[in-house]
Amino acid sequence: MSVQTVSPPRDQDTRTVVATAVSTLGLVVAFGGDGWRNLLTWPGYIALCIVVSTSCAVVLVRSRPRLRWSTTPKSLVAFLALAVVSLAWSAYPGPTAATLVGTLMTTIVGCTVALSLDWHGVERVLGSSLRWLIGLSLVFELVVATIVRAPLPRPWDPRGADAPLMDLWSRDVLFEGDRIQGWVGNANLLGIIALLGIIVFAVQLADGSVRRSSGYVWLALAAITFGLTRSSTMMIAAVACIIVLCAALLARRASPRGRLALYGAGAAVAAVVVVVAVGFRGAALDLLGKSADLTGRVDIWAGVTELAARRPWFGWGYSSPWLPGAVPFDEPIVRNGVEQLQAHNAWLDVWLQLGVVGLVLFAAVIVSVLWRSWFIAIDRPRTGLADDSPYSISALLPVLVAVVLVVQSLMESRILIESGWVLLVALAVATKARPVIERRGGVAA
Repeated sequence: MSVQTVSPPRDQDTRTVVATAVSTLGLVVAFGGDGWRNLLTWPGYIALCIVVSTSCAVVLVRSRPRLRWSTTPKSLVAFLALAVVSLAWSAYPGPTAATLVGTLMTTIVGCTVALSLDWHGVERVLGSSLRWLIGLSLVFELVVATIVRAPLPRPWDPRGADAPLMDLWSRDVLFEGDRIQGWVGNANLLGIIALLGIIVFAVQLADGSVRRSSGYVWLALAAITFGLTRSSTMMIAAVACIIVLCAALLARRASPRGRLALYGAGAAVAAVVVVVAVGFRGAALDLLGKSADLTGRVDIWAGVTELAARRPWFGWGYSSPWLPGAVPFDEPIVRNGVEQLQAHNAWLDVWLQLGVVGLVLFAAVIVSVLWRSWFIAIDRPRTGLADDSPYSISALLPVLVAVVLVVQSLMESRILIESGWVLLVALAVATKARPVIERRGGVAA
């Protein structure tokens, strides 16, 4: 009598379990970079990154992804190639080489997430990592507020409690109603973690991939964290996500002619938003609690623009983030006692570093990700001739994450480093390699 071997479900086999664990660790480290640096110091953090990226590389190789040029995001490859080649003309070759190593590490993590897991696996590891960071941030702030009871500087900062507010790990304001900074030590970074948590947890609740009780608890914690950060950039991103979500749901129901009308209406709304933002800038900034100079960003943008214009086509050389003394300003840009290591606008940062050529390639990466993720969201998953497969709630996730990253890129340069770059790479690779996300329980997408 023959014995039949039953294989475990794909999401429970050893290779997938290991890939899930390592990918989750990679995202936790990428999202919590500032917190891990504060805890471990730079040498310890670098060692952690080497271990994580090496583990991801091993998982990626063992997953044996099908690599084909036709399913490779060419614009992403071209942008990375230009960054590497910029070593030839960089005004600061040492920092360029150092930051390229960091970019390589985060690229490996992003590719591991995208290629070693299916779409539902990506959703799972993203949700797990965000739970870790939100939970850790709330516990961290609670400990500071109840036990430390004083602003908490970075342990290795020689200035101690005399450090500028922007350089403190926690300002001990949980019970004061002010903006908390969480484990990552930055309210804006915690804001994007919380907003992504709201999106991912809501999708997981809707597609039934988590228990409803725990799902609602984590959704509430993410919403509370989002409210406590009071990040104006993420408030705008949240509104943009709501608009895109509504548009996607309408597009799913619309005929081809109806979709054209929807796109026209979308263009008209975008034009109105731009006119209102420009014409009523002061009122809009007051509503968001921002100063007229956007908390010092206008001066930073002016300095970056002036410097970028000196080398407009190929830039000064890749360096994301800026290393102290790396960018050739006459004097470092200092705001509120803190030296700035980014342009606070990813598009200006790319122009500064890689010129107009790099800006075109970066725009191509962003546009291609938005384009593919949009049609993943609105088109029925199609694996055969019939076009009658049910829509997947999970198919909405890529475009919503992409929208958050794009909005953030207008006020921060984080999309070029750490979690921002990991997510951008993962979206670029996954949407190109697997342009179909089926409803959970169907064939792996």
